[in-house]
Amino acid sequence: MSEAVLAAETPGARAPGVSGARQFWRRLRTRRAALVAAAVVALLVLVALAAPLLVALEGQDPTTYHPALVDSARGGVPVGSLGGISADHWLGVEPQTGRDLFARLVYGARVSLGVALAATVVQLALGVAVGLAAGLGNRWVDQLLTRVTDIFVAMPLMIVALALLAVVPTSFPRPVLVALVVGLVSGWATLAKLVRAQTLTLKEADYVAAARLSGWGTVRIARRELLPGLAAPVITFAAILVPTNISVEAALSFLGVGVRPPTPSWGQMLTSANVWYQAAPQYLLLPAGALFVTVLALTVLGDGVRTALDPRAASRLRVGTGRKDGAS
Repeated sequence: MSEAVLAAETPGARAPGVSGARQFWRRLRTRRAALVAAAVVALLVLVALAAPLLVALEGQDPTTYHPALVDSARGGVPVGSLGGISADHWLGVEPQTGRDLFARLVYGARVSLGVALAATVVQLALGVAVGLAAGLGNRWVDQLLTRVTDIFVAMPLMIVALALLAVVPTSFPRPVLVALVVGLVSGWATLAKLVRAQTLTLKEADYVAAARLSGWGTVRIARRELLPGLAAPVITFAAILVPTNISVEAALSFLGVGVRPPTPSWGQMLTSANVWYQAAPQYLLLPAGALFVTVLALTVLGDGVRTALDPRAASRLRVGTGRKDGAS
């Protein structure tokens, strides 16, 4: 029986000539929750990138104090209803300082998403490099790198991050420092183990053996033959790392060792808001809601990407539900 006939009779089999990107998009379209999550993530990224423009439209900035907009006699509670919401301050103002909440929220998106994405890039680069080196190296290199990754997997992230962030001089840019600490301490070791296991499997494939016999070096084999096969698990792991890093950044800022004032971040806003949940609840609810929506959207999107990149997961879904790839 020809490959074309087999592809026609097998639900979800990749037809000749259909690219991997089209197959991935076809699977992803069947998961409406992932598409909604992708739209939410795209909107959040757009808001973060357009933060200066949005704040300019409002006519405010995230650092200017407005003492006339808070009632000092009541401890700094915003003047007016709903936390001081007005035509000049779309989401109200911050208690005690009177800083504009909308400006701080959209600029906080820049910091939170930027730190998370930068940390993810560090984790991916380090994890893939160490995993490939362990999988392609000799027995001693493999053993050494495996022991190192075991140490970092067992290392308590929050304790190490708290120690490192506390001793670094305050002159060092804090968002960059947080991204480096999160990226170098957590996440990459687990990815390195995943990449090592996949590399050990892929390097036994016939096409890798043929490339080796043709005289290709280790670096060329890794770049041309192994990295394409590692793309799916690495992308899936990255989709999980981003929401995790956002939560870690928020936790570090909440503990007072992350991003520091006057630079706004959602975790830092929660730190200041934890005593205002009764007098000015919107000050707590806005950054908490933004964090919740962002982490939820990225988690749902990551799950959708994992299923779309894993044909075995898609096959199990079809067997369990009777659905095909093109089903809506």
